[in-house]
Formats: sequence, C-alpha cells, structure tokens
Amino acid sequence: MKNIEFDANLSFKSDIGWITVFSRGEKVVRIEIIGSSNKGPCGNRVIPNLGKSKTLVDAKKKILDYLEGKTPSLDLDFEHHGTAFQETVWNQVSKIKFGRTMTYSEIAEKIGNPGAARAVGTAVGSNSLPLLVPCHRVVASGNKLTGYFAGEGIETQQQLIDLERAGKKAAR
Repeated sequence: MKNIEFDANLSFKSDIGWITVFSRGEKVVRIEIIGSSNKGPCGNRVIPNLGKSKTLVDAKKKILDYLEGKTPSLDLDFEHHGTAFQETVWNQVSKIKFGRTMTYSEIAEKIGNPGAARAVGTAVGSNSLPLLVPCHRVVASGNKLTGYFAGEGIETQQQLIDLERAGKKAAR
C-alpha cells in the first residue's frame, strides 16, 4: 500500500479491534484496523495536537456510532488516491447499500469491465479507507468471504456484514 501523507492521527479501541484514523487538514486520508488480538497503540492518542483535531474527534465518534449500530453511514470528508481504475472501483464499492454485498464480478460488470474480477479484487485490496469505502461489502462468487485485510481479516468482515444486516432488519 502506498505511503499516504498525514498531519495527525488518532487511535482508539473498538469492538473490531484498534482503529487508527489519519487526517490531513480537514480530511480523513487513511483508516487502519488492527485486530483485537494485537495490543495496538498505547491508548487513545492524537499526534501532534493532542485532542485538538476536530476531524479526528468527529471521525472517532462517527465510527463508534456506526459500529454500535446507531447510524448506517459514515458521513466524513475523505481523500482517496489511486489509479483511475482503482478510483472507479472504489466509487462503485461506495454505492453498495448498507446491509448488502456485491461480488467482485458484479462490480467488474457495473464498471463496464466484465472479465476484470481479479483486477477489481486487487483494487479493493488497495483501499486505504475501510469503513468509509465499505470494502467489507465485497465478496467472492457464491458470497464467499475472502481477502479482507483489515482487523482479523474475514472474521472482521463477517462481523461488519452481520452488524449491517442486523441494523437493516431493525430499520424495517
């Protein structure tokens, strides 16, 4: 994954493990989810302006609200950088509705590149903003969970899908 410049970051513990949000100015530029089995960073921290980054404090609140099922979306300003193909894939992934999944092949078809399921998988795996660009909603054919890199991998992916499906049922 490419290096991303940032000027502040905030780490916090959640039900899916440690989450670190990185920002540059007013925008979130990266999110890392480290599994629960890892010790993670030392407590809540913001570098360099402890507690003064409104962007990061807002991001933490919105992410925790989402993980607690209080909101179906994360309305945060973010900046994503990738190739034209990656950007196209990430934009399509962002359109997958809360509580739904889509296969790599379906995304390839939607973007007008029907034999590019593997390339779509590579682009999804390059997503530096899990949760904001909900790559956990992308599954292999037959709805198999595969290749999820954040947190505890497939276990975290299943946890997020279950959370969304439970929230979707509650909203009916």
